[in-house]
Amino acid sequence: MCQVERAIIMAAGKGTRMRPITNSIPKPLVKIHDIPMIEGIINQLHQQGIFEIYVVVGYLKEQFNYLEDKYENLHLIDNPYYDTCNNISSLYVARNHLKNVIILDGDQIINNTQILSKEFKYSGYNCIYKQEIHNEWMLKLENGFVTSCSRTGGQDGWQLYSVSRWNEEDGKKLKKHLEIEFEEKKNTDIYWDDVALFCYPNEYQLSIKEMHEGDILEIDSFDELCSIDETYLNWGK
Repeated sequence: MCQVERAIIMAAGKGTRMRPITNSIPKPLVKIHDIPMIEGIINQLHQQGIFEIYVVVGYLKEQFNYLEDKYENLHLIDNPYYDTCNNISSLYVARNHLKNVIILDGDQIINNTQILSKEFKYSGYNCIYKQEIHNEWMLKLENGFVTSCSRTGGQDGWQLYSVSRWNEEDGKKLKKHLEIEFEEKKNTDIYWDDVALFCYPNEYQLSIKEMHEGDILEIDSFDELCSIDETYLNWGK
């Protein structure tokens, strides 16, 4: 059994689907019931005993500076490529911290802290079983291990969410493969998840960590934000 020793939180993106509020606030700093989304995640990582945290920033990065003062052993990592590259660039700049790590987006709501638990047997993603999904990433399993991934959904599979764990061995592979794709191949338009799932799938033995509906909430639009926190109904008025 492996144990998570550190976390990488991805927080460099522009959050364009949440405009207009993200014109002036990075999406992970948008408050839900008075608590910035990223702080909710940090506090829940602490509840699981995960205190070594790296936050990858880019868009409006200065607004994150207070986190280093507020949380001991939290470190900001600047992604200078955030405006021209996909999120492979964010994990690339954090590639030296991939040993026994949990990687997650900073703009989601965790409703069940247990999904961030430290213990894991195999590297892989948190997933929810779905009979059918559209336009979401879906994994297929055989004997508990990932055999394929679809970017457009499908039937009878596992919807992938942006929480994943990587052990020491797979972290070393991921670091090497990130460097090959980003530095050598200049493959800057892909998601970092593409590296293990599509670029080098035969070099990883990935499994999943099962979740249930409602354990995690992704907010993809300003309307969804308003439905979760009604104080935003009057935002900007």
